[in-house]
Amino acid sequence: MGKRPVLKRNFGLWSILGFSCTILITWEGIVVLFLQAYENGGPAGAVYGFIFVWIGVASTFAVLSELASMYQSLEFNWFKTKAKRSPGLPPQAGNITGAQCWLTVIGWQATFATSCYLVGTLIQGLIALTHSNYQPQNWHGTLLFWAVAVFSLAINLVGGNLLPRLEVFILVLHILGFFAILIPLVTTADHGSGNEVFTEFLNLGGFPSQGLSFFVGMVGCIFAFAGGDAAVHMSEEIKNASTAVPASIMLSVLINGFLGFGMLIAMLFCLGDIEAALKSPTGYPFMSIFLQATGSVAGTAIMGSIITTMGISTSVGMLATTSRQFWSFARDRGIPGWRVWSQVHGKNAVPVYSILLSACVACLLALINIGSSVAFNDLVAMSISGLYLSYMTVAGLLLYRRCTGQISSSDDGDVEMVNTAGAKLVWGPFHIAGVWGVLVNTFALIYMSIAIFFSFWPPSWMVTVDSMNFSVVGTVGVVLLSLIYYVARARHIYDGPRVEIQ
Repeated sequence: MGKRPVLKRNFGLWSILGFSCTILITWEGIVVLFLQAYENGGPAGAVYGFIFVWIGVASTFAVLSELASMYQSLEFNWFKTKAKRSPGLPPQAGNITGAQCWLTVIGWQATFATSCYLVGTLIQGLIALTHSNYQPQNWHGTLLFWAVAVFSLAINLVGGNLLPRLEVFILVLHILGFFAILIPLVTTADHGSGNEVFTEFLNLGGFPSQGLSFFVGMVGCIFAFAGGDAAVHMSEEIKNASTAVPASIMLSVLINGFLGFGMLIAMLFCLGDIEAALKSPTGYPFMSIFLQATGSVAGTAIMGSIITTMGISTSVGMLATTSRQFWSFARDRGIPGWRVWSQVHGKNAVPVYSILLSACVACLLALINIGSSVAFNDLVAMSISGLYLSYMTVAGLLLYRRCTGQISSSDDGDVEMVNTAGAKLVWGPFHIAGVWGVLVNTFALIYMSIAIFFSFWPPSWMVTVDSMNFSVVGTVGVVLLSLIYYVARARHIYDGPRVEIQ
């Protein structure tokens, strides 16, 4: 692939499957983000929105799996943008689309910050649940955010076999935790009717139409599937990456989809007094739903602690992914200070400086929460737009090459270097052949367009300064800054992925 191997391949299929599954943690995400899906769309909107998102995510990650199978390196998103640019475009076109890789950078930085933020506020919610006199403050959440970030940093700096072994354990906890919450919830709660769950739509955001409300509410389900490409950015640390990465991505979407849909249905049937849940002093309606069902503060605290523990575990994996993606872009000289960020240290071959920087960026972002939790939520909403815009770029280019027949079969017997700058493109072991590949690729682009468009919408039709979604400003700002950096500096030192070995 034209890269000098410097990272150790400590991940196998099971450990990277655990890594992928616990980055997604879809059923946990559905529980935590339940309010957003319920307010716009209602019970029926949440059900059908989840199904649509699940299919869209599966098609999107099928496309990414094809790419990952072709090119087993951390920066495959940007690599494909350059390697598959149309012959009619000027040579600079591929380099300018380095802005796409900046979107991946900011998307993952925002996603890691989001994970730490949610865990911090979940801990605050558990404190409010068990101590009625507790008055949550924004700075409390920031301190808890930092604690999660520091824990994630410590695990990542150790490196070696610790993270792969931890991910296998967390995968078991992810599945057992699902049943540990589902069983007491459905056995102790009063159940609603199927008619309410599958036919009742709500438009609590006051949008002009139910259809518009449905798509805005769907953003919560989209975020619950965020980060499914995490295994891609760990490719150079995975044994047999050309098959293990696609397998882990698709299996994680399958497993998390079933678990997430099952938990969503259970939550909708066991709502109880939804008005009381929406006004919960914990800040999370699911804690009130669990409390109404079990009638036990201790039981609710244990159930909430399972979800919080999974959130902490996710933060560890997200920092690993975020730092590796940043490191790979620095290796290709696409980031200011690339000489520092591209270094690898220690016997465990860990990109220490990139890990430290990613953790520091998240901790600095946490300061925004002290002034305004609304502003912080707008910032981290860029995780959807940033990641999906980067996916959409490479998916569109892949569709072009696929339809024009410019990717060779993997069984043609060639032994030359392939799938790197200036070389021919060859399908990897994971490939959806024929018209089905075109259909899946096309649907993925349609789904991503919808996801990106509605990620910029506010949660209600009557917009105020507090409810406005400013994430579009951050996303466009990142693109503009990256283009300015390219014109001012990067065009002199950056020419896409560097071929280090022949």
